[in-house]
Amino acid sequence: MRAEDWDERYRAQRQWSSGPNALVAELLGGLLPGDAVDLAAGEGRHALWLAARGWRVTAVDFSDVGLARGRAQPDAGGVTWVTADVSAWDAAASSLDLVLVAYLHLDLPATLAVLDRAVSWLRPGGRLLVLGHDVDNVAHGVGGPQDPAILHSVERLAPVAARLDVDRFEQVRRGTPAGTALDTLLWGRRPAGSAGRPA
Repeated sequence: MRAEDWDERYRAQRQWSSGPNALVAELLGGLLPGDAVDLAAGEGRHALWLAARGWRVTAVDFSDVGLARGRAQPDAGGVTWVTADVSAWDAAASSLDLVLVAYLHLDLPATLAVLDRAVSWLRPGGRLLVLGHDVDNVAHGVGGPQDPAILHSVERLAPVAARLDVDRFEQVRRGTPAGTALDTLLWGRRPAGSAGRPA
């Protein structure tokens, strides 16, 4: 979708979401704060939550309407808000302790390109958390995009996982008011001594 399409979606809905995803909170809640980026941050629910826990967070999204909602929150001062296409935005190599990519859905080549760059932004030991709708959700879950070409799976994200020391890499179930949704989770660390960008 285009930025304009998401701008309209945010204008049409009072609030898309509040508070962090439960699995994101579970995995990140115990980490020592550092430098983080929230890619495809939307209204900034995860960026705000991280900032409240002491993280220095950059929230990146191509919808300025979504980010404006985040910027309007009372505790938004702890977040740097950047309106940009995540497919083009970049950070300095080895500059981050955490990259969070929650429910960003692009075609597979674009997804792999974004995540490949994301790994290079991490300091050794820095963490990447990718969470998104699984391709099996179309047939066996509820909600989410219905185009299989933009959905995640363990198989599809395997090239990214190969660059990490992986803690969890699996299909996970998520309860919703409409039923059970299926997501893909990739949770790992950049190995010590790994190269910044692949050749």
